[in-house]
Amino acid sequence: MTTPRRTPLDPGALRLGYGTNGFANHRLGDALAVLADLGYQGVALTLDHDHLDPFTPGLVRRVAAVRRRLDALGLAVVVETGARYLLDPWHKHAPTLLHDDADPRIDFLRRAARIGADLGAEAVSFWAGVRPPEVPAALAWQRLVAGCATVCVEAEAAGVPLGFEPEPGMLVEDIAGWFRLREALGAPPGFGITLDIGHCRCLEPQPVPDCVTAVAEHLVNVQIDDMRRGGHEHLEFGAGEIDFPPVLRALAAAGYRGLVAVELPRHSHAAPAVAARSLDFLRAAAGTASATAATGAAATAAGAATPAATTAVTGTAAKDQHRTTDSAPLLCSHGGSTSGSSVLRGGLQSKGGG
Repeated sequence: MTTPRRTPLDPGALRLGYGTNGFANHRLGDALAVLADLGYQGVALTLDHDHLDPFTPGLVRRVAAVRRRLDALGLAVVVETGARYLLDPWHKHAPTLLHDDADPRIDFLRRAARIGADLGAEAVSFWAGVRPPEVPAALAWQRLVAGCATVCVEAEAAGVPLGFEPEPGMLVEDIAGWFRLREALGAPPGFGITLDIGHCRCLEPQPVPDCVTAVAEHLVNVQIDDMRRGGHEHLEFGAGEIDFPPVLRALAAAGYRGLVAVELPRHSHAAPAVAARSLDFLRAAAGTASATAATGAAATAAGAATPAATTAVTGTAAKDQHRTTDSAPLLCSHGGSTSGSSVLRGGLQSKGGG
């Protein structure tokens, strides 16, 4: 959702969450309790068979119970719709908005919007899907625009923002593709962006903090994970190439107040330990970001009277940027056919490589 210019905040004030797709072996209630006990402020709730199945009997009652549980634990929520086999037990993520029969996907997304509203969700997140080889690119695009328009109407009626996620390997895989889609839809005010920080490192041509800045006014949902250039694999923090304090500073400078939720969908086997390590890492990174921001502000103030000091600080910052692996642009993917050709290492993978 496009918003008025936001007031910047301290990186330490960013609200951290965790995706329930990283707790697939836990009952939803247990997962929520663990995350609250660890100190997370919210959850990215993926609607799935064992986590608030949107097709289960007694859904209204179930949604109300989850809402009460979230409120009791003090957890905010965004709704995610990337379950792998919810709609088709044989084909991952199928059908998408691009398939010949997209009705099950549209029905699911409309349900997700209503569930999101009943949960008090800050956003409902979804993506385009991978273009089926038998569907021409132009037809796939028409279907995507039409499907998104239908979902936008449902979400507006429900009063919940949509966060469309560019996903490597899908029809819309990058920020440029999101802007193109938004324009094709007529720039509806409730159509925001879900930005996965790892995806920015994977395939965007600009440094990761610049990606945040580029979509700042449209941000409604942020997923965070580590990643390497050209490989769509969601990694624990420190296992990839992203320098996180500058990213958190960019989010804070943008005045982003939504959830920043850890996205590690292949780590359910060690979920509590991974969630604890992730929170410790992000808190430390936020502390570094805050300290660096304060130092920079002090240096700027002092520089007005001592130009030499400014020169010294600038030189240090330049060296730090040189050491930051995510600051060197390298075009790599564009396998979603909105722009460019695919060269993702290890093949195209979607939603955490799985």
